[in-house]
Amino acid sequence: MLVDSHCHLDFADFEPERDAVVQRALDAGIKRMVTISTRVRKFDTIRALAEKYDAVYCSVGTHPNNAHEELDITADDLVRLADHPKVVAIGEAGLDYHYDYAPPEAQRQGFLVHIEAARRTQLPLVIHARSADEDMAQILEEESAKGAFPFILHCFSSGMELAKRGLALGGYISFSGILTFKNSAEIREVAKIVPHDRLLVETDAPYLAPVPHRGKRNEPSFVQHTAAALAEVIGVDRQEIERITSENVARLFSRMPMPAEGL
Repeated sequence: MLVDSHCHLDFADFEPERDAVVQRALDAGIKRMVTISTRVRKFDTIRALAEKYDAVYCSVGTHPNNAHEELDITADDLVRLADHPKVVAIGEAGLDYHYDYAPPEAQRQGFLVHIEAARRTQLPLVIHARSADEDMAQILEEESAKGAFPFILHCFSSGMELAKRGLALGGYISFSGILTFKNSAEIREVAKIVPHDRLLVETDAPYLAPVPHRGKRNEPSFVQHTAAALAEVIGVDRQEIERITSENVARLFSRMPMPAEGL
């Protein structure tokens, strides 16, 4: 069994065949999928998908590129929406300096709200960090000192230093199809230093399809290729990477029930 810990099933890319996409994942042994919120104002759509499919769970939050659109969303709002039994995480939130879609201060403000919600609910915070390593590490260290909260550095594409500082705070690191790309040697080096009990895999579908599907629309069933690449990088077999990542998901996404045969 594998889990796609981060996908976006609500995106229009899946509209024509969403049922088939979910079924292909199930047929491939992907027994759980977490579809991730990027706008709280579209949470009803996310929640409806999680309610429709037994194997699909969700988060609630605002992507940093949309932070300026939802600065009125409070930690109380997030905590209230997260009370739904199919919500298993907060986010994705964080910092993205690669694009100029939202002012950095708006991103920071939104991120702090999400941290507070994760601290209060103890649901894992799904963190988007791109081209913002030092600011991200500093915020995580400052906020963790105020009170611990679980978190994931999702779709990891940052440097070794952020990985080490995040791990030192108890964070998890999730690898996407980027791990399979030829020019991702640095990311594979990061994977080697992550403790096995802190590893996750994801697709970030519909983006970042792994080899051998690179360039195509990604989907949850493809997480098996990222898992295979991760197994090779850290020197374990396919069965072991399934066990490792499934156990880690069960521990971190503690609200999400896991199929008994997967653990």
